[in-house]
Amino acid sequence: MDVVLISGGSKGLGAGLVDSFLKRGFKVATFSRTPTERTTDWENEYGENFYFQALSLGDKPACKQYVQDVQRKLGDINILVNNAGVAHTSVLALADDDDIDRLIDTNLKGTFYLTRLVCRPMLSLGSGRIINISSIVGLSGYRGLSVYSATKAGLDGFTRSLARELGTRNITVNSVAPGYLTTEMTEELGERQMRQIVGRTPMGRMGSAEDVAGAVHFLASEEAGFITGQVLVVDGGISC
Repeated sequence: MDVVLISGGSKGLGAGLVDSFLKRGFKVATFSRTPTERTTDWENEYGENFYFQALSLGDKPACKQYVQDVQRKLGDINILVNNAGVAHTSVLALADDDDIDRLIDTNLKGTFYLTRLVCRPMLSLGSGRIINISSIVGLSGYRGLSVYSATKAGLDGFTRSLARELGTRNITVNSVAPGYLTTEMTEELGERQMRQIVGRTPMGRMGSAEDVAGAVHFLASEEAGFITGQVLVVDGGISC
């Protein structure tokens, strides 16, 4: 039974990914700053096949210990999904230093550090799947999201370079770039904004966590064994 580590899996897209992998019979580990009702439900339902711990992606010692705990409790990590991230809207001229640091520290540096921790054992195993959740915002410019866009574009660059580093050891590295999803991250959008987004989307609706999960499962599967260094866009066509 493969072991999947999904960062930031207590709510939103991350929770959808955790739920999807658990239902497909994987052992799943996840973490976030705080537990939620869903993490408690998973602990009760899946027992030893699920492991959650409250921690911050920016806490290096805690992350290192967590990866060791996952390996001890569930086994070798076969699949890493780098989902944890933060978003903040502000034009650059008015952006706060702390907000800029938080975006870069979480979305980029935290992801780099966690991936380094997990890919080292994968190198010893000679196989693995690493999937980074980026965003269409990293592919197209959006007003008020310049720093966030830079972090997501950085993840896609990280994906392409790391794919070259790890490919000879049968480890694939890919990005999934979602569009607008009906999760907690879009709750701040007004009804008018939502209608505009749906109107610009060829599929005529917002995306769901299940839409993204299908792409992630494909990239984690044996069928995608010769696909690496790619960015798979899941946005209903809004960026085409």
